[in-house]
Amino acid sequence: MPQHVPSSLRADPRAAQRPAALPPLPRRIVFLARRDLANPAAGGSELLVDRLADGLTHLGHQVTLLCGGPASYRDYRVVSAGGDLVHYLRARPAFQRQIGDCDLLVEVCNGMPYLTPLWYHGPTLCLVNHVHTDLWRMRFGGPLAPAARIGRRLEHWALSGAQRDNLVVAVSPSTAHALGAIGVERERVRVVHNGVEEPGPLAAKAPEPLFLAMGRLVEYKRIDLLLRLWERVRPVTGGRLVIVGDGPEHERLEQLAGPGVRFTGHVSEAEKHRLLCAAWILLHPSAIEGWGLVVTEAAVRETPAIAFDVPGLRDSVVDGETGVLARGESSFAAAWCTLALSNERRRLMGEAARKHASRYRWDRTVRRFRAVAAEAVRGWTP
Repeated sequence: MPQHVPSSLRADPRAAQRPAALPPLPRRIVFLARRDLANPAAGGSELLVDRLADGLTHLGHQVTLLCGGPASYRDYRVVSAGGDLVHYLRARPAFQRQIGDCDLLVEVCNGMPYLTPLWYHGPTLCLVNHVHTDLWRMRFGGPLAPAARIGRRLEHWALSGAQRDNLVVAVSPSTAHALGAIGVERERVRVVHNGVEEPGPLAAKAPEPLFLAMGRLVEYKRIDLLLRLWERVRPVTGGRLVIVGDGPEHERLEQLAGPGVRFTGHVSEAEKHRLLCAAWILLHPSAIEGWGLVVTEAAVRETPAIAFDVPGLRDSVVDGETGVLARGESSFAAAWCTLALSNERRRLMGEAARKHASRYRWDRTVRRFRAVAAEAVRGWTP
């Protein structure tokens, strides 16, 4: 005779069809970053944090950005902990005094670390745009070389040592690879790509050759190299080279510029849209990027890009399809001339760039980051 099994112990045939329980979502999220988007020195990293914070806020999370330097009002809370550099020392007391606690602390590691695992004992996530291994030497050369060595070692130890129990978000496969190269275990790394906004109706391309470079004017962006190449390219293509952005290199670069070059400084969003639409080619000579957000911003306006085959840019530019990845200065200049003189190839690359960029939208970026945030909270053990 079969034994009677109480109904409370019987297997429910519907159980296998039920979806697994969703991981807990952190309600209170704090981003710890160097700058707010309102800072004059803000760039792609600050835009990414703003889009994540804003998107999470609209999904019902309580988000705070703790940063250094000037800050503006947002839909999420922004707390300034002092000056651009001194806030690294003030971050901990500012967190304890003005925030106190949260469900998840996101440390944005862009070179100089905050070492949050040493003073915050709760779920922590590390967000990395790119590893600064080679950039330390570019920024601190000559008599400051010892500072570069210290900075590089501190960054590497912070990412591979201090953060060893936490998940790390990389913005591209290149950044994920660089993290692995300094000892961060691959199983701890999650890739969350940058997004881009749908720009709306496109404006017309300029009737005459218009070449565009856009970004912060700092050493590793290598705009000085672009100006040298322009002297080789201009006699072949004609046209204008417009450089959008500002930074500590601005004055020096203006002194290097030859005929046909215009520096705009910062521009409005409307002017940025117009220039990205009107440009024939986006030029991005940077030595390294996390992703190269402006490449995707240009792509949605059907503007192909020429860049060097370096980390980050080899992720955002599909070589030969949405733009060209050059292996050296001569190949960069050759690609610039060739693409400028081929209207049909530029048109096809621009269409392919727009199609490729449709894969990257900020709402997808926010959802992916939210899933990683939930995983970080679920996996944390006191």
